[in-house]
Amino acid sequence: MDKIEKRQRGRPRAFNGPADAGTVQSLDRGLRILAIVAEGTGLSLSEVAEASGLPASTAYRMLTTLESHGLVEFDKADQLWSIGVEAYRMGSAFLRRRKLVDRARTVMQELMETTGETANLGVAEDDCVVFVSQVETHQAIRAFFRPGTRTAFHASGIGKAVLAHLDSERVEAIIRRAGLEAYTEKTLSNLPALRDDLAAIKARGWSVDDEERNLGMRCVAAAIFNEFGEPIGGVSVSGPTVRVTSQRLALIGPTVREAAAQVTAMIGGTAP
Repeated sequence: MDKIEKRQRGRPRAFNGPADAGTVQSLDRGLRILAIVAEGTGLSLSEVAEASGLPASTAYRMLTTLESHGLVEFDKADQLWSIGVEAYRMGSAFLRRRKLVDRARTVMQELMETTGETANLGVAEDDCVVFVSQVETHQAIRAFFRPGTRTAFHASGIGKAVLAHLDSERVEAIIRRAGLEAYTEKTLSNLPALRDDLAAIKARGWSVDDEERNLGMRCVAAAIFNEFGEPIGGVSVSGPTVRVTSQRLALIGPTVREAAAQVTAMIGGTAP
């Protein structure tokens, strides 16, 4: 009787072995070459090929593909390959996010206890804010953002706090790319209204998402800055409008601003 080979868990049904794994093999080779270049201080094509065990022609195609993404760079004068600025940016993003999450936790816990509302930590990406950490309130009705949740800049407290500290050209570029979707009737879905709100946010140091993303919920946020004084994300508190009232905003806002300043200092940042 022929032996029936069982399909391994974690593989698609159509997977029948190495013949179908060509693209994965290419990715594996590319990542191996990236690691080799990263460990060197400038390598020739022959050195990369020898270290990777690949033909020079294959290694060259991999290198030029990585170069097109900014992950490696080629010095024409010395004919050497070295790690690219995009690889540095990716690594820095990971370190920044990890550092942020770890160091902001205590501040977020204190912020939740002081305000009685859920505290959030978000980082700015190219066209959105990504929530990376949260300390939930003990209240029965509360805000909840799963880590990894993305939200538009113009319709979130953290997003607007970040935009408020960017120059107008960069804000307009982000808006052109991402748009101004109206999530509720209170969303600032036109540029003049958004500009006015950003000016007020910059002046007082904290922002308000007043039911602009979800009806019945308010969010108060302030930006976190890196060592160059650039906004990289923010902290916020979120809660239902029945608790986060208009009257409480004047008390919550400065508290959130101070929490953001503490996180900025913890990561070696500088507020502008």
